[in-house]
Amino acid sequence: MKSEKSSKSSKKSELFKTILALDIGTDFVRAVLAAPVETENGKKSRGGLTDGNMKILAFSKVRQLPGNMSRGAIANINGVIKTCEEAVSEIEKKSGRSAKNVVVGISGEHAKGEVTTIRYRRDSPNKTITSGELDELMSKIETRAEKKVKNEILMEMDSPDVELSLVNSALVSLSIDGYKINNPVGFRGAEVLIEYYTAFAPTISVSAIEKVCVELELELLAVAVNPFAVCRAILGDEIDADFSAVLVDIGGGTTDIGVIDAGEICGTKSLNLAGIDFTHQIANLLGVRPITAEKYKINLENEDILSDSVISKTMGASRQSLSIWLAGLSIALEDFRNVSRLPEDIFISGGSSKFIPLEEALATSDWFGDLCFEKRPVIHLIDIFNLPNFTFSENEEENMGLDEGFLTALGLVRVAVDTVLVSPESHGLKAKISRLLSH
Repeated sequence: MKSEKSSKSSKKSELFKTILALDIGTDFVRAVLAAPVETENGKKSRGGLTDGNMKILAFSKVRQLPGNMSRGAIANINGVIKTCEEAVSEIEKKSGRSAKNVVVGISGEHAKGEVTTIRYRRDSPNKTITSGELDELMSKIETRAEKKVKNEILMEMDSPDVELSLVNSALVSLSIDGYKINNPVGFRGAEVLIEYYTAFAPTISVSAIEKVCVELELELLAVAVNPFAVCRAILGDEIDADFSAVLVDIGGGTTDIGVIDAGEICGTKSLNLAGIDFTHQIANLLGVRPITAEKYKINLENEDILSDSVISKTMGASRQSLSIWLAGLSIALEDFRNVSRLPEDIFISGGSSKFIPLEEALATSDWFGDLCFEKRPVIHLIDIFNLPNFTFSENEEENMGLDEGFLTALGLVRVAVDTVLVSPESHGLKAKISRLLSH
């Protein structure tokens, strides 16, 4: 008879033969199918995974039908199901593998992540901290952090009756009497200070995602806040303690923002301004249909497609919406009060990140003047082929179309990996995300 431990290990190994990530966006559904990378001897460790290294087997991108989504939230479940079904079918055809287990992202005003700082005074500072005391402390902190963030979200939404669900949570940092440590067990001290990240979304949004998965006959492993997933994609399994950055993922309906300081996720925000707003502004000011405005927007560097006059008019029509977007970005970054100095490196990604006027405005305007940057931030485009812990096909043709718009989907793969690799007794990176998806 198999032991309970070996039975669980076998279940994990079976569960993680493949992982499907679904980024259900306003404009597109992006799907990625990944599998664990095998070691040289052909074996996989720790529940079928080799320290979190994943190979991308296939990917797909299918345009949403009008009315399927509203600012990152599902508006037409049946329409979204059909689009997701098409994306999954394409992936299975490309890879020859079936998709069974899925992690799905959630974005927009329908999700909010905050870092809460909590101070805890110990009754017996001369006694060493035990694992039992730590468990009790974490339980209290979870309760207080969830209550605080829930109240803040409900105030912002001005809808006190909205039911919220915990989507993600993670330990950001921990210190005792002013000294930062990874594992407090065995230490003495009077005051424990903990920074704790929690993210919530309306239960109705989470339920819609669950229904989509049921209809597609997929096992839902986790729901993750998109900007948190983006942070996980960038950090990977091996964190450089010196890595700090602002991450800005510009999609169709929302812009997701994350701040990483010294390898720690300091919080996430979402801004309801993105590519669709730039398209509508161009359409309104130039008097063309949105589909034509989108063509203008994505071909600004292609003089073979657009005339000089159209390029000039499109650039001019973008200025007002970009000005509003930059103001929104500034307000969002100002709200990261737990960061004394914002990192000077800004990494941009997402389907709208290559919109030329946006990149130029970030790099040349004075939008950052009132924020706590030490100097003008440096703008970088994310190269997803350099993300840690991912391997891709060596056939360049098979990678055609896999661009920075897939960053969120790759981050969702990381979230799925985190859920199987984390163990209660670990105290490094895995311990810092040990409360991830704890609901």
